[in-house]
Amino acid sequence: MTTAQRRRARVRAPELVGRGWLNTGDRDLALKDLRGKVVLLDFWTFCCINCLHVLDELRPLEAEFADVLVTIGVHSPKFVHEADADALKAAVERYAVHHPVLDDPELTTWQNYAVKAWPTLAVVDPEGYVVHVAAGEGHLDALRQVITELVEEHDAKGTLHRGDGPYVPPAPTGTELRFPAKALVTPNGTLLVADSAHHSLVELAADGETVLRRIGTGERGRRDGAEPTFSEPAGLALLPPDVAGRVGYHVVVADTVNHLLRGLDLDTGRVTTVAGTGEQWRAGVTGGAATGVPLTSPWDVAWWEPAGGVVVALAGNHTLGLFRPLEQRFERFAGTTVEGLGDGPYAEAFFAQTSGLAADGERLWLVDSETSALRYLEDGEVRTVVGRGLFDFGHRDGPADQALLQHPLGVTVLPDGGIAVSDTYNGAIRRYDPVTDEVSTLATDIAEPSDALYVDGELVVVASAAHRLERPVAPGTKVLGEAHRVRRPPTVLAPGDLELTVVFTPPAGSKLDDRYGPSTRLEITSSPPELLVSGAGVGTDLTRSLRIAEGFAEGVLHVVAQAASCTDDPSVEHPVCKLTRQDWGVPIRVDAAGPHRLPLLMGGLDEDVHNAT
Repeated sequence: MTTAQRRRARVRAPELVGRGWLNTGDRDLALKDLRGKVVLLDFWTFCCINCLHVLDELRPLEAEFADVLVTIGVHSPKFVHEADADALKAAVERYAVHHPVLDDPELTTWQNYAVKAWPTLAVVDPEGYVVHVAAGEGHLDALRQVITELVEEHDAKGTLHRGDGPYVPPAPTGTELRFPAKALVTPNGTLLVADSAHHSLVELAADGETVLRRIGTGERGRRDGAEPTFSEPAGLALLPPDVAGRVGYHVVVADTVNHLLRGLDLDTGRVTTVAGTGEQWRAGVTGGAATGVPLTSPWDVAWWEPAGGVVVALAGNHTLGLFRPLEQRFERFAGTTVEGLGDGPYAEAFFAQTSGLAADGERLWLVDSETSALRYLEDGEVRTVVGRGLFDFGHRDGPADQALLQHPLGVTVLPDGGIAVSDTYNGAIRRYDPVTDEVSTLATDIAEPSDALYVDGELVVVASAAHRLERPVAPGTKVLGEAHRVRRPPTVLAPGDLELTVVFTPPAGSKLDDRYGPSTRLEITSSPPELLVSGAGVGTDLTRSLRIAEGFAEGVLHVVAQAASCTDDPSVEHPVCKLTRQDWGVPIRVDAAGPHRLPLLMGGLDEDVHNAT
C-alpha cells in the first residue's frame, strides 16, 4: 500500500483506554504523548501461542527502529485468569515483553479498534491516524516497509520525533527457578526441570530444592555442545534405555521458542539438536529427515510405545508430530492445523494448542489449553473426556461431560490409574477418574501449575508462577464452581446467505506468488457443523459464499487463511517470499437484522472492516 493509498484510507486512532499500564514506570500514557512517533499496537493475550510468536517476530523490528517506533501491547484477555492484573504482570515478565503494555480487561480498546482476532497489529502514524492493520503472524516485512515509508514521509514533514520511547523496565527479580515449565524423574531419582525463563535445564535432588547442576548458560540461543543455550524450553521426555543407548542421549527437550527438539545426554550434560530447522513451520513439508522439517512451538513431548517414538505437541499449529529417534525422522501424527475441538481419526481431528502429554499404555492423554479440554488418543481415534470448545471454560467438578477446566497445561498419569490435570488458570490440580467418569479437585491455590509428577508416593507440582516445585496438600475438595464464556463480543450476522471475504494486500514491492499454483488458501468450518448449510471446506479464493442455517442463535465460524507473496522485481534472481497465515475463531450471534457480509482483515487496510472506529 503506497503513501497515497494510506492517506485516503486513514482513520483517526481511538484513544488507548484500560485499567492501567505496565512497563511505563507507573505512568499512564495517552495517544497525545506518542505524537511524533510511529506507534505499533499489538493486540494480544498471553494464552495465545500466535500472540507469543508475534512478540518474538517484533523484537528485531523494535531494535531496528528504536528511536522512532513505540510498540504498545494492548492486552485484551480471553480467559478469566488473564484479566487478573498480577497474572498479566507475571506474563509480561515471563515472555520478556520489553515495551509498554496497556491492561485492557474489559476489551474497551479492542472494541474501539474493531479487532476480531488475536493477534492483531495496527500501525498509527506520527499524526495519530491508523494507516495499516494486520491479523495473525508473518507480517514482519510488510510492517518494516510501512514503518520505513512513514519515517521518510514524516521526517520530511518535520512531524517525526526521534529519541527514547516511554518504556521503563521493571526492577529485576531473582529466584533459583524462573517460570519452570515441565519436569521429570531421571533414572537416578533426581528431578530434571525445564527452567523456561532462565533458558536452561536444572537438575534437582529428590527434595525438589537442592540444585545439583544447571545445563545451559542462561542466555537465549540454540547452541549445542557442553555449554548449550535454549530459548524457553518446556517439555521433557525420557527415552527407553535401549533407545537412549543407541542414539546417544537420554532426554528429548521441547525447545519451544527455538522451534526445535534437543537431545540431552544426562551423563555428560551435552546437548544436540535432533529435530527442527530453527525456522517456524508455516506450510509445506510435514515429514522427512528430522533436522530438515520445520517445527512450530513444540510445547510437550512424550515417548509413546504404540507410536514407536516421541509424540510432540506442536502448539503453534494445533497438531501432534511424531519424532522417531532411531530413524531420525519426523512426521505429522495427528491434526489438520485447524484450531478447534473435533474428535475422530487422527488425521481428521482438531486440536487447540496442545500443551501437555502423558502416555498410559495403549492410551496417550493430552490437554488442549485453548479448548480447556482433557482428551486421549487410542486405536487411531481422538476422544474428548472434558471440554466443550474454544469459548467455554470454568472450574466445575462432577460428571466429566459437565466438568470444566481453564487453560490446562499439564497432564499426569497417577499410580491408581487416575489422571491428574494441571489446571493452570484455575490454579488447581484436578483428577479425572476413568472408572467413574468423574472430575474432582485435588489441590487449589497453586500459582499457575504447568506439570506434575509422582515422587516417592507424593505428588510434586511445577508451580510455574511461584517459581518452584511444590508438594500440595490434597484435600479432595469438590468444587461445583461457575461456568464461564469468553467475554469477547460476538459478531452479529443474518441467517441465510453470507459473503465472507479475507482482505489481504501484499506488502509494498511484493505481489501474490502464483508460480507454483494458487497463492491463497481459505478453509472454513463451523461449530456446530450444522451451523453452515453450505460453504464449508477448503478453496483457493479468499472470498466465499456461505449459508447460515435457520434456527441457530449463535455459533462459531472457524476460518484459516493464508497468502503467499514474493518480491515484485523481475531483476532479482532470488526473490524474498513470505507466507502470511491467520486463524480466526469468530463467535457469531444470528439475528435477522444483522449484515450478510463478513470481512476479515489479514493485512492492509479496509474501510468496511474498520467502520466501528
